[in-house]
Amino acid sequence: MAQSEAGKTPDLRYTVVIVGGGAAGIAVAARLLHERPTLDVAVIDPATTHAYQPGWTLVGAGVMTLKSTLKQEGGLIPEGCTWLRAAVDSFQPEEKQVTLTDGRTVAYNRLVVCPGLQLDWDKIEGLSETLGRNGVCSNYSKDTVEYTWTCIQSLSGGTALFTQPPMPIKCAGAPQKIAYLASDYWRKEGTLNRTNVEFCLSGDALFGVAYYRPALQQAVDYYGINLQYKHTLIAVNGPERKATFAVTGPDGKTENVVKDFDMLHVTPPQSAPDFVKKSPLANSGGWLDVDPSTLRHTQYDSVFGLGDVIGTSNAKTMAAARAQTPVVTANLLASLDGKPFSGVYDGYGACPLTVGYGKIVLAEFLYGGKPAPSFPYDQRKPSRFAWFLKTTVFPRVYWDMMLKGRDISVPHHPEWIKL
Repeated sequence: MAQSEAGKTPDLRYTVVIVGGGAAGIAVAARLLHERPTLDVAVIDPATTHAYQPGWTLVGAGVMTLKSTLKQEGGLIPEGCTWLRAAVDSFQPEEKQVTLTDGRTVAYNRLVVCPGLQLDWDKIEGLSETLGRNGVCSNYSKDTVEYTWTCIQSLSGGTALFTQPPMPIKCAGAPQKIAYLASDYWRKEGTLNRTNVEFCLSGDALFGVAYYRPALQQAVDYYGINLQYKHTLIAVNGPERKATFAVTGPDGKTENVVKDFDMLHVTPPQSAPDFVKKSPLANSGGWLDVDPSTLRHTQYDSVFGLGDVIGTSNAKTMAAARAQTPVVTANLLASLDGKPFSGVYDGYGACPLTVGYGKIVLAEFLYGGKPAPSFPYDQRKPSRFAWFLKTTVFPRVYWDMMLKGRDISVPHHPEWIKL
């Protein structure tokens, strides 16, 4: 085996190495092997459990079970693909190598980076100690998502706080989705009229795509939710049920405000994984630096990226990863063959916004927040059809098509399967 530029012989070598075995990583591996079965592909991921995370909003609202969103990672690795159950320590793109935390080095011809992002629970003082008890819950962790439903059911009045940190985060609509579902549950139970529901968000807009904001504002008004803009959660005292927010006023000055709560749903701050942040592959914000159209790295021609880790302006959703998968597959194979790129990513993302049980505002959009509806109706209007897609169709598409490389590739919308 030839030695690398640094003189170290790699321990392992594959034509394509994929870092991350989540939605993006498995989908790309399956797609590559579906189109080129003899390709030498390896997936690096230490996790043994794979989660359908879009389902966790519904788990937290008592609609789906946690068990139904989880499968063994080993059972999802495509046939013909090597699974390296290990964690990445660093990248050496000049040498076309990845170093694992156990010291092994893995050489590649092409690298796909898609480890998702990390949840920075510890950036909120006191949160880790109280998460999962004292009325403090989160749909962003499989360990606490069921506790969200417990909190919703047990609250019969008082103050319920729902938080959203600074962007970017994965599934930017999720922090407000659970606020609507909880409010709808309390409405049906007859306790909403004695519950103060507050949605405290760091930003100054309810949703990033203006086209869908009026529909969401209607839901806010319908339930009587109090919107608190420029409120960033910085500390939690679980036993005393107090949450501290950094609040920026109209004058631009920030002061700390303490709020009492009976229930607190926390969306944690999020960032690229530390091993990506510290690598030569990261941009100034720590995210993977790829061309927003081709999804190839801006500096290293042998590196591609997709999913939540990339530093593009699209929404970080499963729908985005699904739209990116055929682009990365086509362009990676073209690069191996020395051919021009044919794959173009247009920034497509989707967010099925659950504004109540059985009601969803189906937001779809491209780069720049351009609406991209797939169906011949006004998707800003809450729809039971979209609820059916969210609860029944999308999970099947995920498990049976996207992760098996059998996903339908369509040139553009309108095609519901694009979701």
